[in-house]
Parts: sequence; structure tokens; C-alpha cells
Amino acid sequence: MCRHLAHLGPTRPLAALVTDPPHSLYRQSWTPTLNADGFGIGWYPPGNGAGPVRYRRAVPIWTDANLPGLAAVLRSGAVLAAVRSATPGTSHDEAAAAPFALGRWLFSHNGAVPRWEDLPADTREPLTPAELLTLEARSDSALLWAMAGRRLTAGRPPGEALADVVRRTAAARPEARLNLLLTDGGTIAATRHGDTLWYRRADETEVTVASAPVPDEPGWHEVPDHSLLLATRATTEIEPL
Repeated sequence: MCRHLAHLGPTRPLAALVTDPPHSLYRQSWTPTLNADGFGIGWYPPGNGAGPVRYRRAVPIWTDANLPGLAAVLRSGAVLAAVRSATPGTSHDEAAAAPFALGRWLFSHNGAVPRWEDLPADTREPLTPAELLTLEARSDSALLWAMAGRRLTAGRPPGEALADVVRRTAAARPEARLNLLLTDGGTIAATRHGDTLWYRRADETEVTVASAPVPDEPGWHEVPDHSLLLATRATTEIEPL
């Protein structure tokens, strides 16, 4: 089980979200489950509308000696980060570590799709053979991202794009775990289908969506299974998938 989070709020050091909190993704890389197959952080630099920028590694997050210093000085008000536990049969290079990116979008997948290489063609539609051959990584997450990215490029809203990917994939693989997380720096879309998902509003300008809540921190709400969450800095909506 991977772990991931997306955050929209005031500009702050990446360390305040990823490495410093007592129940941070950094700590979740070894407890309560082991997520040692890579990690990634994507963020939108403040001020000029640039980004997103990604920092991804194929090593356990606790072994990266550069990360603490970088996370202490890099700042953003929009972040998506993940630690990875690889699905069997997937690649282990850093290209397989979330977040994946397309234009302004950042994407992560928490879960697994059994026999993802053999998904029926009508599930993967409208991906072409050429698109399948140019996947960023050999993994279920990269395939799901290609499916979602194709829909976003066609102009479909983010929640609709994720929901359609989940429905199609779950119809072919009912045992699949499909918690998807997507942001463009101003909005968050997320699905809960099989694994846990929580969100917290610190105030009217800040929201965090994460695999697990922070113990002893008030204000966390569990997203029901088989649900779609849509959030901005000021609003949160949840609807059935």
C-alpha cells in the first residue's frame, strides 16, 4: 500500500508537509507499512504560475540525504507527494514513482491493479497502441495515469476523468484498489476505491487530502469508500462514484 497526500493552502516549506510532522509521509515510509520502492514530491513554485516541479527518486525516502535540506528551503502552497510500495511486476526506476505529470496536472495512485498488463482493450479505451508503448513507466499507476490524462486532454473535468477511469478498471478488475489523487495547483480531485482516504480543512483557505489522518490532530474526516472528492482551498464536495 502506497501513501500519498495533496495539500492546498498558504505557502510554506515542503518540510512542513512531507518530512517534519510526527505522522509525515517520511515516517509512513516505514510505519505502519513499508513503502521503500521510491518517492516523489511535486509542487508549484509561488508567485509566477510556473510548475509543477517534481523531485522523484527510486530509493527509500529516508535514504536520500539531499531531501531534508531541499525540503527546508523549497516553498509552495500546492503540493502532491507520495511514497511507493511497488505492485509486483512493475518497474522500479524513478519514472515509476509518483507524482506523474502532464501540463499543470500532478497525479498519484494508491492501490494496485491485478494483472494490469492484461486489461481488456475496452477498459483501456481510448488509448492507442502507440500511447501504450510510450508509457512513462511499466506499472499499473502509469497506465491509469495515461487513461486519466487522455480524458483531461480531451477537456473532461478532473473528477469526471478520474471517476470514469475507476469505473472502467473496477468493472474489469473488481479486486483492484483505485485511490487516485490529482491536482493542478488550484483544485484537488481524489477517489476512494478500496484503500483509505481522509481530508482535513484547517480553515477556509487550506485543505489536505491524504491516505491516513494525523493522530491527535483534530478535524480529519474519512471519505466513504467508492466516493469522489473534489476540493479547492475553500470548498470540499464528496459524491458517490
